[in-house]
Amino acid sequence: MNRGTFVIRRVLLLIPTLLAIYTLTFLLIHSTPGGPWSQGDKPVPPLVMERLNAAYGLDQPLWKQYLTYLGNALQGDFGPSFSSRSRTVTDIIGDTLPVSLQLGFVAMVIAVLIGLTLGTLGAIRHNTTVDYVASFIAIFGISTPSYVVVSLLVLLLASTFGLVPTGGWNGIFSKEIIIPSLALALYPAAVLARYTRASMLDVMTTDYVRTARAKGLSERSVIVRHGIRNAMLPVITVAGIVFADVITGSFFVESIYSVPGLGRYFVSSISERDYPVILGTVLLFGAIISVMNLIVDLLYPLLDPRMRSA
Repeated sequence: MNRGTFVIRRVLLLIPTLLAIYTLTFLLIHSTPGGPWSQGDKPVPPLVMERLNAAYGLDQPLWKQYLTYLGNALQGDFGPSFSSRSRTVTDIIGDTLPVSLQLGFVAMVIAVLIGLTLGTLGAIRHNTTVDYVASFIAIFGISTPSYVVVSLLVLLLASTFGLVPTGGWNGIFSKEIIIPSLALALYPAAVLARYTRASMLDVMTTDYVRTARAKGLSERSVIVRHGIRNAMLPVITVAGIVFADVITGSFFVESIYSVPGLGRYFVSSISERDYPVILGTVLLFGAIISVMNLIVDLLYPLLDPRMRSA
């Protein structure tokens, strides 16, 4: 299969994938008890509820609602928000997604620096105290949920020592970025550390590394020029997937630390049964993850010449 055919097939595969995501999400939100007008403290009068349902098309059969929203979504119209009626879903995404992207980018930079460092040190100092400490940090990062990490960081850095605010957002160059970015970075850093360590251990036992050492190259040159360079191929693959997870998985961190990102708004839209926001956000997150996986698949042959002839 040539490269052009592969790209076309993968792009076309996005269509049934996003359609399946939309269908499952649509069925789940409409099968959940309650509705968008029954979430307040006071019950909505039946006449008012009837008019609201008619205004937003909720009085139509489910199959018609399904097709209507799908047709509008294909044209880039995700509808109005039920909870913020003066705003559309597109407006909400445009306001909140950049915040999530900035937070995810900073968290990923931290994760790459920490993960690659720990993984490389663990491989070079195999079965030493350094390796054990790096492995412990990786296990802790993988097994600890992000909402636990952000809560502990708020308790320690904000409440106990008062080094940073207890919540909020003021851009990536402010103190408010420290806690949410560290909380989001821990899991991807742990994943990258484990993959880097495993890949480095495999590379350092190959013939070309032994040949480089036999030629009299310094250990530093062997590690940098032959070890890290060749060990990065599987790590880059994982990094692309993890980056998508960081951007789309910031729900709890943004909610707990009051970051006005898309993840926080998504959580509130679920409790408010804001169907258009839920559907639009899920479709966007599904598209981000699918596109990142596609980019990783396309980059891998460029990074590994052996894949070009496969």
